[in-house]
Amino acid sequence: MIVVGELINSSRKAVNAAIEAKDGRFIKDLALKQVEAGATYVDVNCGTQIYDEEETMKWLVNTILEATDAPLCIDSPSEKALAAGLEVAVANKKQPMINSITGEKERYAAVLELIKQYKAKVVGLLMDDAGMPETYEDRVRITDKLVGDLTRDGVSLEDIYLDPLVKPVSTGDSAGIEVLSTIRYIHEKYEGINTICGLSNISFGLPNRKLLNQVFMIQTMTMGMNGYILDPLDKKMMGLLAASQALLGRDQYCSGYLKAYRKGLLE
Repeated sequence: MIVVGELINSSRKAVNAAIEAKDGRFIKDLALKQVEAGATYVDVNCGTQIYDEEETMKWLVNTILEATDAPLCIDSPSEKALAAGLEVAVANKKQPMINSITGEKERYAAVLELIKQYKAKVVGLLMDDAGMPETYEDRVRITDKLVGDLTRDGVSLEDIYLDPLVKPVSTGDSAGIEVLSTIRYIHEKYEGINTICGLSNISFGLPNRKLLNQVFMIQTMTMGMNGYILDPLDKKMMGLLAASQALLGRDQYCSGYLKAYRKGLLE
């Protein structure tokens, strides 16, 4: 199971303020806390810094690497910002992750070059030049095309993390079911591939969002999901993740669950 710690994101007010003030201590502390809480990757996203995203990305990555040698997930809609972050991130000699590639022709070509250059794992969003998928059938079509293209271009299944694109269940009763069915399809057809998602979209517009996010995480895990982009400082969420891993037989002798318990990481 891969947990990508999502907290170093300039869309968050406290992080943006730290970036503006070049408060390295705040960024280092946030990176280290996420790793100590169980994050296997630290996400780095400064997409709101549209006028100097590349330089900001470099500063963030360098600052994080001063605090931890955990692998980084370089996250941006800008290929130039991705390249800037990856160039620095490989200094820790850990395989980085790129968030993300899509089936859109221009995006695919640009990000593929970075995957090859930096031997990176990659998040693959299930969207193409036709836009966001509307149905399960759309997701299956995009899955097969994207996986086929990536593997033919030399990317191993083990380095691919498909994101089925979670939509709010408040906008359509089938939003959750479509994602669950897609995850099951992916893991049944492509042995060794990975899936990943953020959870918060499922609850958008509804009360008590944390409850919906927590339940959806467990549901997706039963379908085979083995990666999440989330807040690792949320002990309730991390506890449910660890417990689900154990109950689904993915945690030999419950060693991961027991380790997290002993470290006081569960609620």
